[in-house]
Amino acid sequence: MAHYAFIDEQSIVTEVIVGKDETTGDWESHYAEFRGQRCLRTSYHTRGGVHANGGVPFRMNFAGIGYRYDEQLDAFLPPETPTDGNV
Repeated sequence: MAHYAFIDEQSIVTEVIVGKDETTGDWESHYAEFRGQRCLRTSYHTRGGVHANGGVPFRMNFAGIGYRYDEQLDAFLPPETPTDGNV
């Protein structure tokens, strides 16, 4: 089982789904074609650049709705939070 993030034109994650493992095909392309939106695999076990099971971290963080995909870093970055104390 693998997880995939759909990304809009501003590189913001709009949805994360459970899909097919990429060992059996190019599922990023398949889901992108089906949905008409960019699709990238994300690792459920990667948070803050660390893999929870000691494996190789993948794309910095498990993608969530509102996360931004940074092309240069090949990473999902969490939404920025206000620093002035106002929420």
